[in-house]
This record gives sequence, structure tokens and C-alpha cells, in this order.
Amino acid sequence: MSDGTGVKYLVPIKQVDKSIKLTDEARTELRSIGMMDEKGKLKLKGVSAKMLKRMKLESVDCPVLKAEVGFVQCYVCKNFHSRITGQVYCKGEPF
Repeated sequence: MSDGTGVKYLVPIKQVDKSIKLTDEARTELRSIGMMDEKGKLKLKGVSAKMLKRMKLESVDCPVLKAEVGFVQCYVCKNFHSRITGQVYCKGEPF
């Protein structure tokens, strides 16, 4: 999928019954950029508490990590481009 924006994958968002835990690497990254406090509480700029709660109950099959990850981890990934109508536009670049 090449549309001039650098987007390589169009990944559908799935609903899950229980939130998927963030990896230790993701937690460290979130703390370093100021999106998580020392107690582990997320503080995403521009995201309401209601939306964050909904995001925690969503997942995607990450084409880069080749694994199912929680949407919050996807949202803060450097490959995240945008989310439109239940799909994530992913740049697909290796880490």
C-alpha cells in the first residue's frame, strides 16, 4: 500500500475482553517521553480518560513485531501514522 504518506500496512483493530499488558520496553519508552508516571499511570496528551479506557480493550496484529499487541502500545509506536474507521495506518519500518 503506497499512497505517498509512507504507510506500508493497513491493520484492523480488534476488540478484546481483557486488556493486553504493555511490554517492559514499551513502559520504559512511555516513561522516558513523559506519557507514563512512575506509578505506571498513562498520561497520553489529547486522549480523554474515556477514550483511553476504550483503547485498552483494543488490540492489533502488529506487522512489525509479528505479534498481537495492545492498541496503546501501537498508538505510541514510531510506526503509528493514524487511526481511521477501525484501522491503523502503519509505516512498517523495522526498529
